[in-house]
Amino acid sequence: MQLRKMMWVLTALGAMSGLMAGCGDDSTSPGACTSNDECGESEICHPTAQICVQTCNSGADCPSTAKTCAPVGGTGANANTMICQCSTDALCNGGADSESTDLVCSNLDNVCVTACSSNADCTGDRTCNVSTGQCEEGDTEPEPGDSCNGEGLSTCDYGLICSSGTCSEPPAPTCQNYTAYPNKADVGTTGPIIYNIETVSATPGTSSWCTGLQRLRLRVSAYTDPSSPFPPNSGGLGGFYYVLTDGTRISPVVSNGQDDYVVSANGDHADIIVNLCVPADSTTTLTGYHFADGNFFCYRSNY
Repeated sequence: MQLRKMMWVLTALGAMSGLMAGCGDDSTSPGACTSNDECGESEICHPTAQICVQTCNSGADCPSTAKTCAPVGGTGANANTMICQCSTDALCNGGADSESTDLVCSNLDNVCVTACSSNADCTGDRTCNVSTGQCEEGDTEPEPGDSCNGEGLSTCDYGLICSSGTCSEPPAPTCQNYTAYPNKADVGTTGPIIYNIETVSATPGTSSWCTGLQRLRLRVSAYTDPSSPFPPNSGGLGGFYYVLTDGTRISPVVSNGQDDYVVSANGDHADIIVNLCVPADSTTTLTGYHFADGNFFCYRSNY
């Protein structure tokens, strides 16, 4: 009698073990499955969470951790398939009396998943919010207001500049040079982006530079896409314009000395020294520069 009872228990445990092995519920980490074939008979592989989830006809078919029976949604082949969906992190972890915090109810998929601790724990282009354990929509494109380091492009989206540790729009051009400029259609956000201009020097002209005037030297700093790098020397620099206060544009006079035209190793950044001849008694000059399809940068030099 005892032997028969023991055999019955072992048989039941064996059947239960087989059921658990087949259902896929032992893995709630996103990315655990890639197709329905990897899941149990009454399960599907969730199209975005990529874990095996229980199908259902009503909430009565679902476990206490996920009592809502609702369509998967989306546009995939299983969009209309009814699955058991969760509502709270607490229920995913076994209820209010449970001390477990290993699982979260995914805000995007409404299924219980293992809380993430890094982006590697999430599927697709989703990113991990480590404070909540939630995998969130993978909008990794930096936006205005995001933090950054240094200058130029830094970690900002193309067209933005890193200013005082924050991704920002370049200064809006409000100078007379821009308002009088008839070629505004040549200004944009896809060409090289000027992020800073500074005065290098203002010295009396010489017989070879600015005779009877002052030679004003400005440093124009800009970045570009590495796939369209700045040329290795200033002689190859094209599509770079200096705009006067009356809106007339001319090609800047660019120096090509060792420290006058400096390009980064991959060509995505350049510091360009430009020269202007200004009246001998002037102490300020309003300038405007831009590259083809790049931003228009106004700068007033005081010297």
